Amino acid sequence: MSAGEPVGRGAPGEAGRVSTPWLVALDIDGTVMHEDESIDAAVVDAVASARDRGHLVTLATGRSWATTAPVLERLELSPEYVVCANGAITMARDDREPGGYARWHVETFDPTEVLERIRGFLPAGRFMVELPDGYRLYTEGMTDWNLVDAREVEFEELLDQRATRVVVTSLDHDLDEFFAIVDRMGLHHVSYAIGWTAWLDIAPDGVNKATALERVRGRLDVPIDRLFVAGDGRNDIEMFTWARAAGRAIAMGQAPDDVKHAATEVTGSIDEAGLAAILETLP
Repeated sequence: MSAGEPVGRGAPGEAGRVSTPWLVALDIDGTVMHEDESIDAAVVDAVASARDRGHLVTLATGRSWATTAPVLERLELSPEYVVCANGAITMARDDREPGGYARWHVETFDPTEVLERIRGFLPAGRFMVELPDGYRLYTEGMTDWNLVDAREVEFEELLDQRATRVVVTSLDHDLDEFFAIVDRMGLHHVSYAIGWTAWLDIAPDGVNKATALERVRGRLDVPIDRLFVAGDGRNDIEMFTWARAAGRAIAMGQAPDDVKHAATEVTGSIDEAGLAAILETLP
C-alpha cells in the first residue's frame, strides 16, 4: 500500500477527539528525527495534532532512555509508556520520579558469550554494553555514538555484566561485507538487527520493539485493529509484523527494501517529512 490508504478509521468523538484512540508508536532516528538530530516543524505539528485528537502517541526506539527523554520533550509528549533499547526497557510515567518516568519493565542478559563470539569474527570491532540503569560501557573507537552516562573500558570489562543491549560496529567493512560476517557468526539465544551501516544491535533473546509494545497494548487495553507504527530500520521489522496483523505498519520512504516489504504502507522519506503526511491520515 502507499501513504494515504488508512485502515479501519474510527469517527471523531466530542470536540474532535476520537472515540477509540489508536496506539501510535514511532521510531526516532530516520522517522521522527534527521541524522543531524533536527526535527521538521511539520512532524512536530503532526505529532501534536495526533495527540490532541486523543491518540496514544509514544516512541519505540533502539535508543537508551537518556537519549529518548529529550526527544519526548521536543515533541511535547508525555505518554504513559515509552519503549527504549529495542524493547529491553519500557519506561512508565511516574510523577514521583525526577524525570517523570521510572523503569517499568526491564529485560537483561549476560552478553559474555555473544561478545566473545563476535570478537572472534571482528577483532577490530568497537563494542558498547548498556546496563539496566542506562549507564553504558564502551571500548575505544565508539566515537560516533552519544556517550553521555558512559565510560570507556577494556573489552574484558564488558563481560559478566547484566546487559539490556549490546552494540557492535566495524569501520573495516561495508554493509554487504558486514552482513556476510554476521551471517557466519551463527548468533543464538539473542535477538539482533543490523543497522544502516556496519553496526549490530543485540537484545535479549526474543525481545524486540514488538514484544514491549504488546505488553503496553495489553496494559492500555488498545484493540489490535488500532495499532499504528512507523519506522525505517531493520529493528522495526518485528514491530511491523506485529502491527500489520490488524493495524497499520508504516515504512519511511528511505527504508531498505526488506523493511518496506514488512510494512503495510510506505510514506515519504525523512527528507520529505513523510511521517507528518501519514500521521494526518489517522482519524
